[in-house]
Amino acid sequence: MKKIFREFSKFEIGLWCCSVLGIILSFIPGSERDVLTLIGSLIGVTALIFLAKGNVTGQILTVVFSIFYGVISFGFHYYGEMITYLCMTGPIALISTVTWLKNPSEKGKNEVRIAAVTMRKFVLIILLTVAVTFVFYYILAYFNTPNLVFSTISIATSFAASSLTVVRSPFYAVAYACNDIVLVVLWLLAAIESISYLPMVVCFLIFLVNDIYGFVNWQRMRKRQKGTAV
Repeated sequence: MKKIFREFSKFEIGLWCCSVLGIILSFIPGSERDVLTLIGSLIGVTALIFLAKGNVTGQILTVVFSIFYGVISFGFHYYGEMITYLCMTGPIALISTVTWLKNPSEKGKNEVRIAAVTMRKFVLIILLTVAVTFVFYYILAYFNTPNLVFSTISIATSFAASSLTVVRSPFYAVAYACNDIVLVVLWLLAAIESISYLPMVVCFLIFLVNDIYGFVNWQRMRKRQKGTAV
């Protein structure tokens, strides 16, 4: 644990502590307390701080978060979120775990080597995102998924973000930030019906802050890695 914390700056430790505190405080006032929601939120925000560092631990925690989030989504009949995280985000995070382990920035270092994504790969990701979104729209419509439009947009942003983590692009954080905004809206609508879902709203607001920091930090990492390579 000491070794792990030594890899984080004071700002990053402070960001994680504030994120955890914010989620816990949002959980306390609720009369309908969902422990799974709290645990899932804490795991998710912890995964993000590791992802922001390019640490493969973040991908492993993302797999765990996907399981919790899938169960939580099922409880509110957000089948799109359930399917997305259990059948897409979680499995892709497993693939990313392998690719990150195979591509460290330096031998023995817990930081992934950032890749320069070609235009061909970006176009392929866009085409796949459109295809996946098109298919899932009709699946979600069949199951009468609440807030169908936002759920469909969430699938598009989630798939794009997950794909960009596989290819080790800093723009994964931009896609996840877009996804966070969509999910804030989705869970805000759910919280109107049940206050127990309020921590999920706070969770994704905090996720948004962490993903913005993740993009900024990956840009720093890329410059540093280029300098080291030279």
